[in-house]
Amino acid sequence: MNASGPERAQRERLDEAVRRDCDRREVAERERRTVLGYTVFMGSIAGLFVVPVVAGAYLGNWLDGLADGFSVRWTVSLILLGVVFGAVNVYRFIRDHR
Repeated sequence: MNASGPERAQRERLDEAVRRDCDRREVAERERRTVLGYTVFMGSIAGLFVVPVVAGAYLGNWLDGLADGFSVRWTVSLILLGVVFGAVNVYRFIRDHR
């Protein structure tokens, strides 16, 4: 029994959709990340966040050491600034590597 025009068109659309899904699945399986890939990705994120915070802490401590008396104003301020910069770095990195 031959399929009529609308049934044939529907079957062709279904066949094309199945073909696209199979191709997409094969590409996804080839590009699947390994445990090492995830480790490197998470290490990069950690480095992007931690480096500005630690740099702010060291710079703030040095600046507070130059002042007379006890002060942690620069240390706290630059640690918070480092947290903001680190969060922005992580956000941009994840956005660019999706």
